[in-house]
Amino acid sequence: MSIPKPTAGELELLQALWPLGPSTAKQVHEAMLADKPELAYGTVLRLMQIMHTKGILTRDESQRSHIYAPAQAQDTLQNSLLKDLMQKAFAGSAKALVLAALRTGISKKERDEIEKLLKEDKQ
Repeated sequence: MSIPKPTAGELELLQALWPLGPSTAKQVHEAMLADKPELAYGTVLRLMQIMHTKGILTRDESQRSHIYAPAQAQDTLQNSLLKDLMQKAFAGSAKALVLAALRTGISKKERDEIEKLLKEDKQ
C-alpha cells in the first residue's frame, strides 16, 4: 500500500515536523507559529489526526501526549513527489524540469552549490 500524496497544508506541517523529529501536536504547533502566528492548536491537532488516518504520519500512543512522526523520510517523499511532477508536468524529462527550475530564478549561492555538485559528479 502506498502512502497518499500530501496536500499543500500537510506538506507545510511535514516541513515543520521533519527537523523536529517525533513530536507532539503541541511541539509542531509551536514550531509552525513562527510563520503562521494565527494558526490555532486545534487546527494542527486535527490535521495531524487526519494525516495519521491517511498513513502520512505514524502515532505512538504509549504516552499521555501522542507522539507523531512522518511515515516516510523527507528525501523519500520529496523524490516521490518530484518523480510525479516530472511525469505530469514535464513528460518525464528531468532536463526540462531542471531547466524550468533554473529559469524561475536561483540565488548566486544556490548556483554555486549546483555547479559544485556537477563538477563533483564529473570526477
